[in-house]
Amino acid sequence: MPLAETMKKMKTSDGSDVFTISENNLVFLVFLRHFGCVFCRESLIDLSKKIETFREMGIIPVFVHMTDNETAISYFQQYHWEKVIHVSDPETSFYHAFGLVKGRFNQLFGLKTLVRGFEVAATKGVFPTLTTIGDGFQMPGIFLIKQGKVLESFIHAHASDKPDYDSLIRCCSY
Repeated sequence: MPLAETMKKMKTSDGSDVFTISENNLVFLVFLRHFGCVFCRESLIDLSKKIETFREMGIIPVFVHMTDNETAISYFQQYHWEKVIHVSDPETSFYHAFGLVKGRFNQLFGLKTLVRGFEVAATKGVFPTLTTIGDGFQMPGIFLIKQGKVLESFIHAHASDKPDYDSLIRCCSY
């Protein structure tokens, strides 16, 4: 199925769909790992610091998660995302449509990931939880979309990869 058709099926928490939002806006589409993941929560912290930049540049952040909307809202609020647009995808069908795969052991638990997990815990006070809400093997990714077309993307090679959000934002904002 073409990605534009997938985006039309991605119903958002505000009753729209990703394709429609992208017709008049640049969409910063963030596929999250599970909410118990230290890197997922780090992303929510880091991106919350960009809320004003998103507003100023007319970029609409949309998060895709693997849980129900009520559970997701409670997590988003913890990280200062009060009015966030999000898509529930517990079956991970949208993840797969965008080419996001299940991680291998090294991608999820390898030395690089463990070291970076300790770094995040030490510097940001974010610790992994035993609660895995969603598929613990699902890899994340970010896509910048305008008029139903992917303009730029960041596909994580490891769960611990940290995207350069500023470069992603600059590449496609005009």
